[in-house]
Amino acid sequence: QVQLVESGGGLVQAGASLRLSCSASGRTFSWYTMAWFRQSPGKERVFVAAISRSGGNTSYADSVKGRFTISRDNAKNTVYVEMNSLEPEDTAVCYCAASAVLYKPTMYAADFAFWGQGTQVTVSS
Repeated sequence: QVQLVESGGGLVQAGASLRLSCSASGRTFSWYTMAWFRQSPGKERVFVAAISRSGGNTSYADSVKGRFTISRDNAKNTVYVEMNSLEPEDTAVCYCAASAVLYKPTMYAADFAFWGQGTQVTVSS
């Protein structure tokens, strides 16, 4: 099993940037496809971005493509998402997730067995 802890959330103004980090326990971090999901108040949890085991492949939700960048450092057991040009619509609790399923361009929440506790991102207008 792997334990995930997110950090880096906060309150920012529209147009600002944030970088979220997800630190994973264990010795097999590089075995997992990693992803970020988010959930806004009153809405369902939705996919944000995913990255393959080696970091060579990434995918993004249409709503964040061009603004967000997912990356990973397997030596540090950490996955990141750099969020630029934040908008009030980006306000959400953001969750890191790990999957034993090999990366594919379209991944779903059901593919991910391990989840972090979430970190709040609030974007003011």
